[in-house]
Amino acid sequence: MTLLDFGPLRELADDARVTDAAVTCDGRVWVDVGDGMREYLPRVPFRSPSVVREYAVRLCAQLGKRLDDACPIADASSVEGVRVHAVIAPLVPQGAAITIRFPRRTAPSLERLEQDLLFPHAWRRVLAGLVRNRATLMITGGTGVGKTTLLKALLARCAEHERIVTVEEVRELGVLGRSDHVSLVAREANVEGAGAIGLPQLVKATLRMRPDRVVLGEARGEEIVDLLRSFNSGHRGGMTTLHADSVGRVPSRLITLGLLAGVEPRAMAMLAGDSFDAVLHLERVGGRRHIAQIGVLRISEGLGLVGMPLIAWSGEGDPVECSGWRRFCEIWT
Repeated sequence: MTLLDFGPLRELADDARVTDAAVTCDGRVWVDVGDGMREYLPRVPFRSPSVVREYAVRLCAQLGKRLDDACPIADASSVEGVRVHAVIAPLVPQGAAITIRFPRRTAPSLERLEQDLLFPHAWRRVLAGLVRNRATLMITGGTGVGKTTLLKALLARCAEHERIVTVEEVRELGVLGRSDHVSLVAREANVEGAGAIGLPQLVKATLRMRPDRVVLGEARGEEIVDLLRSFNSGHRGGMTTLHADSVGRVPSRLITLGLLAGVEPRAMAMLAGDSFDAVLHLERVGGRRHIAQIGVLRISEGLGLVGMPLIAWSGEGDPVECSGWRRFCEIWT
């Protein structure tokens, strides 16, 4: 799936079921094939912490990332979307701690995600309608719940003529299979501390690139303010992901990120309330991932931001509708 040499973990890289792999400091290997992390015994084991460290250094070097005593943490990715995170001693007790995330071997689609029970059948028409009608979307959830996978499936539904500009701290979206796609990725400072290009700069740059859709891989800092300003200035149909544990908790997360950029809560509420047409919240129960809530952000009478779920699903049985869901479906489908 990639030109990277994974050495002892090559079998995992070639296994389409594997989504994540991790190597602990003592050389034990853990793998997720869709039902949580389970220990895996490679044919060629990591026999010592020093071997784990050497492996981490070589793997990161293939991705153009330095990993040594001066830079003991590395976060790197390939063009295809393979992501490697490594930390070496003394930040960890010995050797290195390595985490590898593998993208899906085939491009995700809403049809395939429905088959995987990520959402009920009735929601596919709603999700497709949100993309077709250029809704601005936020996808939320914790780590490993499938936010990037859902984002890629939604992007696959965009019209072929649309120009998509994506911005990421570390490239995870990979190749979207589109002829008019520009992928921007942040750059760290060099050894002299110069040359860094951060997400806020890249988000601002997208507006000069004639985008039909601006996509921020993950909102995690002050760049969210620049993104919201772009969404409020006529750039509709954009998408982003955000770490949050429910639709109702999204406002507090956005306000916290806004404070990092010096934007006070009331101004942040006004920006965010007019920016997103829908929030899609994912959860993971055991090895199963599913869209648990679809909701919206609204500005309350006191000019505060409120996250309102419109429908909820436990992953089994029928979804539970809340006030406003049917009207929402009429608008977007």
